[in-house]
Amino acid sequence: MAVHVSVENQFPEDLYEAMVAFIENHPEWDQYRLMQSAVAGFLFQQGSKDPAVVRHYLNGLFRRPGPQGLQSRGCEIG
Repeated sequence: MAVHVSVENQFPEDLYEAMVAFIENHPEWDQYRLMQSAVAGFLFQQGSKDPAVVRHYLNGLFRRPGPQGLQSRGCEIG
């Protein structure tokens, strides 16, 4: 099972409002999935070759609703 950590951050209000609007228009996403995808995407685009970063990046892209709720193809984010 993957270990999770809690992170607190302050966002500019307009960025926060854009995040809220995105989540409202994409009910399959939540704040946790959005932030995990954003961090993994940034690290991947900056050249990270860490297999965990690549896995989280790809899971964020291809995760979709299934019969039991949100699921991903292949590896599941713990």
